[in-house]
Amino acid sequence: MPGTNGALRQFTRRTALTALGAGIVGATAASWPRLTGTDIPGRGDNSLSIAIMGTAADAAARQKVIDAFAKVHPEIKVKVQAIQAVDWKDFFTKILTMVAAGTPPDVVYVATEGAQLFAEKLAHPLDEYLRRDADHMKEYFEDVHPSLVEAFMYKGSLFQLPIDWNAANMYYNTASLRQAGLERPADDWTHMDFRSTLAAMKKAKPQDFTPYYWTNRLFGGVVPWLYANETSFLKETKSTGGEWLWDGFYANDPSRSLRSGGYQWLEPNADDPRVFESFDYLRGLVKDGLGVRPEEGGGGALIGLFASNRIGTTPAGGYWVQGLHEAGMTENDFDVQFFPKWRTQRHQFGTAGYAIMKTAKDKDAAWEWVKFSSSKEAMQIVFPTPNTTPARRSMVNEKLYAGTGPRNWKVFYETLDKFPTTGPIPAPPQQAAVETALMKNVSLAVSGDERQLKQALESMQRDLELALRRQP
Repeated sequence: MPGTNGALRQFTRRTALTALGAGIVGATAASWPRLTGTDIPGRGDNSLSIAIMGTAADAAARQKVIDAFAKVHPEIKVKVQAIQAVDWKDFFTKILTMVAAGTPPDVVYVATEGAQLFAEKLAHPLDEYLRRDADHMKEYFEDVHPSLVEAFMYKGSLFQLPIDWNAANMYYNTASLRQAGLERPADDWTHMDFRSTLAAMKKAKPQDFTPYYWTNRLFGGVVPWLYANETSFLKETKSTGGEWLWDGFYANDPSRSLRSGGYQWLEPNADDPRVFESFDYLRGLVKDGLGVRPEEGGGGALIGLFASNRIGTTPAGGYWVQGLHEAGMTENDFDVQFFPKWRTQRHQFGTAGYAIMKTAKDKDAAWEWVKFSSSKEAMQIVFPTPNTTPARRSMVNEKLYAGTGPRNWKVFYETLDKFPTTGPIPAPPQQAAVETALMKNVSLAVSGDERQLKQALESMQRDLELALRRQP
């Protein structure tokens, strides 16, 4: 995983995306110990307990932020607990276990995958605090794209402030591109242009080379292709409400009319003809040897394979930059471009931020931590290297990528600016069951003939119907 060899390893979205990196969480995951009140840092001494996914080293790396926070709020004691987990689903399960045991943390760092689960069951809305501290928070919202904020809206309330995020852009190996006699793809390249690029790469290097590597998961798997084809495996709608936030902080934003009270994914959509079309496109890539079956190969080796010119392209976000740099790639060895266009060029993204638990013993103190963590001072401490994409636009700059690349780093934030309908990972409160239903059927869908694809999507539709009926 990007950044695992850095001096200061930070918890970011990249920690969750172990299929695209060397995964410190997955690699060091330990058995979950028996939970008692003494397992929670700060339990019994009135400290504010903050739970993140990661290792003890990740918790220690937060100390600089805690020290900076203490200068502003010496009256609030903070302790960070890193919970080792294989992925977000595992992390959320462990938080739920802590809640059931009566030892929940006060604040939890939550990614898009769990945002609605927490909003529905566990988290306290931030609305009252944002209204009260609107003058102070104005600067934050002016620096953060509304698409990221909307991802944390749920039924008209905001439950988290985005701290970091990543879109599924397309990385490419510049040596592989040159060997195929190709130039940098155009910003508006299409899915057919992409296929032609893969074919040229394969022709130039037919042995021991994978033109397109993708994974079977919610981020960077089939979903970006579904979004580009103006569809998804779940029907996407939006809640009403949220005017208090949009009119208060984004009244003059050109995309104001697009904003809502939050995303909803209430019904399956695997039987949509465009879903079939998208899977059939990927099936063709696999059939013609232009892309791997998504379950093939481990994510842990991906950076090394890419750095050794054995992989041509793969979807990933800014979280991958530091890892490629540490693998020996220079800014001239790799680059990034927008995801290819189909019916639209809508992208997929995931974001993360702190959620205040309903059970927090001091919600006012918890809010002060959340508010401080969204400040530029705190975020510059947490993100000294490009191992993720900061939510603040002003931090995604030439200084952050100096010495690492990619040359076209502006693609990261321009994904939101140029494609304002770009949307979050489809993650309803039943996200764990929904992701399982998706992943179960993807490999079958892209590994056979059209009949097998049709059967796989019918199975996915049934599995999703059952998953959405489950109580989160």
